[in-house]
Amino acid sequence: MKIGSNIDFFKKGFTQLLFPQVCVCCGNEVTKQERWLCPFCLEKRFIDANPHNKMVSGEFILPERVLLQHALWRFDKGGHLQDLLHALKYNRLTGVGHELGAAMGRRLDHHPGFHELMKIYQDQVLMVPVPLHAWKLRKRGYNQAREIARGMQEIYDIPIAKEGAVERIINTKTQTGFSLVQRMENIKNAFHVVHSNRISDQLVLIVDDVFTTGATSFELSLELLNHGAAAAGILTLAQA
Repeated sequence: MKIGSNIDFFKKGFTQLLFPQVCVCCGNEVTKQERWLCPFCLEKRFIDANPHNKMVSGEFILPERVLLQHALWRFDKGGHLQDLLHALKYNRLTGVGHELGAAMGRRLDHHPGFHELMKIYQDQVLMVPVPLHAWKLRKRGYNQAREIARGMQEIYDIPIAKEGAVERIINTKTQTGFSLVQRMENIKNAFHVVHSNRISDQLVLIVDDVFTTGATSFELSLELLNHGAAAAGILTLAQA
């Protein structure tokens, strides 16, 4: 090994000693290949929200032409998953979104119903991240739902709706603590499709971080269906 290579090797080792790469969820050391989360947290820490691969993760009836609602994990209020999603949403850890989106894609690889929809619609499938209001997007600097969709795209080569194709035109209040009726009223008419031709005849897969009552996803799906989408599905990281 050359002197320069030796120096680089020891510099890298010293840096790793002082600033080791750690899992953002549990704090255990991870390799560069593992990026943000360790294999245990990605594969075993959280509870599968849809172990039997039903077309609906929860106990409710989907609106007409919403054909699938799938969540990756069950939400753990006050737990590791809540902390992880909070970091994704507010701490600019966009790489976490990519990694979790890819995890969702790998999980869907075992979902027969999802594969059947992909077979039916083939190249007429479009991911639509739940949009943020323009003011909130400027403040935060990114949309966590779009980062999740980008991770999902690493597993399934599904196009993502361009920014601005669908807008959030009402800066809604946070839904936390609201009843279902309050949530529906709060989110009513909050979305607007700008470019109908981009969603016409598509199976639109709405992507978000958490599915609670469905008020947000259902309102967005209604807007998309009213502007020409053939059908809709809802994909989230967590089911509250």
